Amino acid sequence: MFETQVTRMLDIEYPIIGGTMMWISDADFVAAISNAGGLGVLASAIYQTRDEFAAGIDRVLELTAKPFAVNINLFPAMRPIDNDEYVDVLIDKGVKIVETSGHSAPEALCKRFKDAGMTWIHKCVGVRYAKKVEAMGADIVTVVGYENGGATGKLDIGTLVLVPTVKDAVKVPVIGGGGVSDGRGLLAVLALGADAVIIGTRLLATQECPIHDNVKQALLNASELDTTLIMRTLNATHRVWRNASAEKCTDLESCGAEFEEIYGVISGENAKRMYTEGDINAGILACGQGVGMCHDILSVKALFTQMVVQAVQISQGLVP
Repeated sequence: MFETQVTRMLDIEYPIIGGTMMWISDADFVAAISNAGGLGVLASAIYQTRDEFAAGIDRVLELTAKPFAVNINLFPAMRPIDNDEYVDVLIDKGVKIVETSGHSAPEALCKRFKDAGMTWIHKCVGVRYAKKVEAMGADIVTVVGYENGGATGKLDIGTLVLVPTVKDAVKVPVIGGGGVSDGRGLLAVLALGADAVIIGTRLLATQECPIHDNVKQALLNASELDTTLIMRTLNATHRVWRNASAEKCTDLESCGAEFEEIYGVISGENAKRMYTEGDINAGILACGQGVGMCHDILSVKALFTQMVVQAVQISQGLVP
């Protein structure tokens, strides 16, 4: 049932990757995604210290025997992270799959991934970058179209064009996403040439997702029109759910505000307060246009089963 090069390489049941989400992709949620047959990806940037990070990996290992990955974040941040030290932890813990994402390819780290025998997935924005990391030894590349939530890159290319152009340009398998919320999107992205899909927004509206029910309910009430792009003036464009904080960020950018003032709105601490306390306007939430297709709160397992069954039914209907 949709066995692909990626499902074989990663030893997962379904060609579905859980998108890494800051403050959300914690150990318990990652294990739930992997146990449901996909690939959960732990956000290393959540953890403040090496010991906390190691404990997070131990927690995943306690909760699942299924494959999972760890994301190493290469984006500039207010809190610098020693990624070399975090890679030490990956090696110590025997992590087999690593995902990298950021403004530049991890030239200083990729040799360590390969020497440790890890499968290396790199998330990038387009053809040029995919070809570069392929030459550096990446095993899989991930691209997401302009519909996606979170970082959108600079190219502003939709999923329908981005996935096949990257697939045609590289020999390694491609994971594609951007707007995938159900089995129709799963089948469409596979038909574009990808070997798996990556989803984030739809996973926000699952039982296991560690965000407040107020936020989940607000997302169920949202439409495909309820996202907006922010931080373009900072050269870090993100698609987010349109709430009061997102509107405030837009206003500040239009007035030429300094980074420090904008950061007061977009900070991770504000987002964490929204997730834990349920104040839906406290911070910003990365959210793709596919939010308009999120209509119920399912378990991750039920969601994946529903997506795959729908995709199979559609594919069978297309056979002449």
